[in-house]
Amino acid sequence: MTLEWRAVPKQVPWYIQGYTYLFVWPLLGLSTAWFGSISLACGLWDKSGRQQHRTAWAWANTLLWISLSPVRLMGRENIGVGQVAVYASNHLSYYDTPVLFAKLPFQFRILAKQSLWTLPFVGWYLNRSGQVPIELGSARSAVAGLLRGVKTLKSGLSLVIFPEGGRAEHGVMKPFQSGAAFMAIKAQVPLVPVALVGTYEMLPMRTYHLTPRPLWVVVGEPISTAGLTTRDADALTERLFAAITELYMSHSTNVLPDGPTARGAVTS
Repeated sequence: MTLEWRAVPKQVPWYIQGYTYLFVWPLLGLSTAWFGSISLACGLWDKSGRQQHRTAWAWANTLLWISLSPVRLMGRENIGVGQVAVYASNHLSYYDTPVLFAKLPFQFRILAKQSLWTLPFVGWYLNRSGQVPIELGSARSAVAGLLRGVKTLKSGLSLVIFPEGGRAEHGVMKPFQSGAAFMAIKAQVPLVPVALVGTYEMLPMRTYHLTPRPLWVVVGEPISTAGLTTRDADALTERLFAAITELYMSHSTNVLPDGPTARGAVTS
């Protein structure tokens, strides 16, 4: 199964662009600085990370409120209460991370590019709150990052990861890297597919103005890793890719005005 791209005209009214440049970006910067400072302060005593995660939740919801984009969570029944898992999501926009922090109802850590740790406030938060960096420049560095992720899972915290390794430039998923499957197998925890719908249309790559719209987080059925070994990581990754593709295509008609044929069609 593949996803075929069909372009969508990106015509944004002038008043939406004006709202973005005059209000949204300044408020996003101020919110990030404000909540980042609070998180840094909490990190002085918050060893469990709960207060810092709660601060990230408040930051994410503030960003979504500023963007005038409501988010709905589907598949809540597939989220195991108290169960550690690797949650793997498609990656469409810079807004994906705030959406996940706002809607996933449990404390988790993210596996993210090492370069993010150099950003003011964002990097400080990532470091003090125990997020997991990964450097994709070499195989050895990448494996070290994945093993840090396995350690986090075994400590009792779930992970959220974008297995594409970066945003999808045209809103269509890129091939998945096998890191999510590798970590889930090594820690013997479920691998949970998550589809984000609408974030690409809201803020695609190389675009600097938002288009407010409804957004969805769709959580699929957990995929068991019981009895699997790391030799099964590639096959599990293919299964994950198919699951997220199916979730996205089955729910995109609820968010995108013209349905999936406006942006893509499933072909066998």
